[in-house]
Amino acid sequence: MLTTLAIANYRSLRELILPLGQINVVTGANGSGKSSLYRALRLLAESAQGRMVASLAQEGGFASTLWAGPETISRGMLRGEVPIQGTVRKDVIALKLGFAADDFGYAIDLGLPEPDSTSMFGSDPHIKRECIWAGPVLREAALLADRDRSLCKVRAGREWQVLSRHVPNYDSLFSHCADPLRAPEVLALRERMRAWRFYDHLRSDAQAPARQAQIGTYTPVLAHDGADLAAALQTIRELGRGDELDAAIDDAFAGSRVDIVVEHGRFSLQMWQSGLLRPLSAAELSDGTLRYLLLAAALLSPRPPELLVLNEPETSLHPDLLPALARLISAAAQHSQVIVVSHAARLVTALSRVREAQILQLEKEFGATQLRDQTPLERPAWQWPSR
Repeated sequence: MLTTLAIANYRSLRELILPLGQINVVTGANGSGKSSLYRALRLLAESAQGRMVASLAQEGGFASTLWAGPETISRGMLRGEVPIQGTVRKDVIALKLGFAADDFGYAIDLGLPEPDSTSMFGSDPHIKRECIWAGPVLREAALLADRDRSLCKVRAGREWQVLSRHVPNYDSLFSHCADPLRAPEVLALRERMRAWRFYDHLRSDAQAPARQAQIGTYTPVLAHDGADLAAALQTIRELGRGDELDAAIDDAFAGSRVDIVVEHGRFSLQMWQSGLLRPLSAAELSDGTLRYLLLAAALLSPRPPELLVLNEPETSLHPDLLPALARLISAAAQHSQVIVVSHAARLVTALSRVREAQILQLEKEFGATQLRDQTPLERPAWQWPSR
């Protein structure tokens, strides 16, 4: 389980160090930094896929994702005696992301490339430093893998073994140093991060793939857009969680049930509702009903991930469905660590009653996102690797 999430100089997250538990509910006003925190988590996962630099490009490029405020905020700025303004920069430009768990920690530091008139990719960020360490806090003695620009080395007993001297500055060490014999920790952490699951584009609009019949195969993991919903629900039934699925549907829609129909290998769903003489097809379901079924398929997965992240799952749901969704999330937390990003007060309130849940209330001060009521002494222990 992740115990700490650390982000520095990413959008409004000037430096945010969060404690994490079994269920984490990230909430706050519009513009408080919830979406930035979610994107930062996705960027961390992209590093294990080798797509971090490409993902930054999709967000508008490295420069547009950096903290836009001043490097330091003086006491005069805090008291309102002088306007917020920039000063002479002292530190290097760096976007830093990291996390710690009980067994492993990981951090990555991206910066500006060296001027190069021979390349047209002068705006791409370069990975300056990457570290994997044992335990929850970075210490020199705990380092297991260390990438310093193009040099990647791993711990071999009390010595260091160089794995590569030519790691491309745009590639993570996960792409070049995950050797099962010489660097098993790198490989293990890469596979764990690749198994993290994110849901923020579950479609329930009129043209949503989930409303159409689809070729069905065993589907223990729902697709990111929910296209294979019918096959995922049938997989949940056949792999032993059918009773939980039926209970979740009845909890949200009393007296209702879902059946899966197969015609010529194509799976589709039908929903029986109390008082109706025929079932409703997926095309007839409301956006909120379909979205709840999509979330149930994601949360009741027969192959639960170590980390499951939901971004605004309340979208399209009637407020009366949010307590049932909270119970689904609580059940999923028995098998996965869960992070929920939400601004729905009723969902946040329902989850706050769950013993394992902690509410992370974000707010902004002088443009920088911070955790409400967190003092510097209350931050989790964290150390960034130096360049």
